[in-house]
Amino acid sequence: MSAHKDAYAEALDTASAHARAWLATLADRAVPPRTGADELAAAVGGELPDGPDDPAEVVGLLARAAEPGLMAMPSGRFYGWVIGGTLPAALGADWLVSAWDQNAAMRFPTPAVAALEEAAGAWVLDLLGLPAGADVGFATGATMANFTGLAAARRQVLARRGWDLDRDGLCGAPRVRVLVGEERHDTLDLGLRYLGLGAPTPVAADAQGRIRLDALAAALDDGGDAPTIVCLQAGNVHSGAFDPIGEATDLAHRHGAWVHVDGAFGLWAAAAPGLRHLLAGFERADSWATDAHKTLNVPYDCGIVIVADPAALRAAMGVRASYLIEPAGPGGPADPLEKVPELSRRARGVPVWAALRSLGRSGVADLVTRLTGHARTLAEGIAALDGAEVLNDVVFTQVCAAFGDDARTEAVTRALLADGTAWMSGSRWRDRAVLRVSVSNWSTDETDVAASLAAVRRAVAATG
Repeated sequence: MSAHKDAYAEALDTASAHARAWLATLADRAVPPRTGADELAAAVGGELPDGPDDPAEVVGLLARAAEPGLMAMPSGRFYGWVIGGTLPAALGADWLVSAWDQNAAMRFPTPAVAALEEAAGAWVLDLLGLPAGADVGFATGATMANFTGLAAARRQVLARRGWDLDRDGLCGAPRVRVLVGEERHDTLDLGLRYLGLGAPTPVAADAQGRIRLDALAAALDDGGDAPTIVCLQAGNVHSGAFDPIGEATDLAHRHGAWVHVDGAFGLWAAAAPGLRHLLAGFERADSWATDAHKTLNVPYDCGIVIVADPAALRAAMGVRASYLIEPAGPGGPADPLEKVPELSRRARGVPVWAALRSLGRSGVADLVTRLTGHARTLAEGIAALDGAEVLNDVVFTQVCAAFGDDARTEAVTRALLADGTAWMSGSRWRDRAVLRVSVSNWSTDETDVAASLAAVRRAVAATG
């Protein structure tokens, strides 16, 4: 036994030392990786060794070989896609989750992590102002959180038409119509594909990407009594705009539709008093999805699905088997396996508990407000540059800018990425090339914003 203890101690000490060294570089290092996957393959690939190696040596090799290929995504100057960093308490909790090695599928064998996840779920509902009796599940990310909410929706709207999905499957079932805004995130379509529902019906959006209520009303009227799901968006990936969720929900409910809200990063606006108006009425929807790694800044692998009717979620996701310990029964606490697709899974809700416990109510509000403030500062600084144009109303954490025609915008983007100081990903929005900025990292401060604006300024000058 002592040999095993020593092996753990040496491996974990080595990992801790390399992790601390990596984190210490983030304030000053260039954001892009210094080398690519093909070049790294020689160091980490090749033939599998014939025999064992010392665990600490393996960890050391891993850290040294990987370091040149790491992008500084946790840096305060990383604005790519919509990717947050990791709060210190959440990182520490995630290390413990790995060390504890609990399979968080059932409450009875793993009471510690079950209690922590249930507490985290209750705090999320309280912070966001969602129904206290809703079920909360911790999925792998926003894609699977959307998938899970839509799975509950699919079963429920078919059941209302008298169709037993569990017994009869989808063959011969009434076609489920799914209405989505033209500018929804592509992962909604992916989730619908996983669920066998096919392509959704797009509904016209306005200039900021918000679903138009008149177009939604017309689409709902055209559907007759078909089982219908309406997907709304809290935070457009380009503009940051929010659908008029309350009004759209009321309209959909009058037609008997289920309403699902994709709030991968924007749902957290509800935790900030100055931003909550963006989500007015969203608590009247039926299900919601978010990704805690984005705005809340916990480690990866932590989507959150919330369903107002626990019975609908548990019926869609639950499973029974003779070797599994039965849950408490109808109306009682659900096993985690009844709320997400996986049986075997890590206790991914524990870092959420740690993040919320470390921040408190005011800390979460301050975090969300600060991210939005940095986005506005970046937008103002970019708009002041020669030839630059900010294309969106900056209502949350997203900024889209152009620098004349597409060729010039793409050249500015390339020059910025080559500079290495900041990472802002290129994209296309409303048929234009854009430089897209997503402010999602808790560690971004005024110094990072100033350095990032200076980098954009250099890129503009270099391509002028």
